[in-house]
Amino acid sequence: MDSPSSINAEDPRVTVHGERARTLLISGEAGIGPIISLVERLRSAKAAWKPLVLMESTNPFPFRTRPSTIVVPGIPAGAIACMPLLESWNVPSRLATKSDFPGCFDGTVIELADIWLKSLGLREIAEVEIFHCDMTDAIEELARQYGVPCQQLRTDKPVLIERAVS
Repeated sequence: MDSPSSINAEDPRVTVHGERARTLLISGEAGIGPIISLVERLRSAKAAWKPLVLMESTNPFPFRTRPSTIVVPGIPAGAIACMPLLESWNVPSRLATKSDFPGCFDGTVIELADIWLKSLGLREIAEVEIFHCDMTDAIEELARQYGVPCQQLRTDKPVLIERAVS
């Protein structure tokens, strides 16, 4: 079996760590599907978690964005655009772009994640785990900077969840 913080290149399983309830899910355009799949599976598993989904696109998002009603401390005030499906599941999401879309963070999803992570205290950082698609090197570098585990989701297979045994 893989170590709790790794993912086998041939295996779509991810390991969810109960002590890392602040789940930061990051994707670019190609990774939106796997991120939504993971959120859906975590919801159905009734996992005790505090997710935040951050997505980036240079093209219009493949859904109609809207202002979020979920306050996310540490996210810049003007970054209010969200994915309505996640909002309906009570999962906070924010969108980033350099294409000047209304309500979106003006920058990259990596910059937005960095701003959010900087706003957390040491105890909160110890609860963070990153799951991502796309932008592998930049996200893994961000995870190293904050000392948080990071797992890449495969975009070609469904996501299966395993719980880590403490």
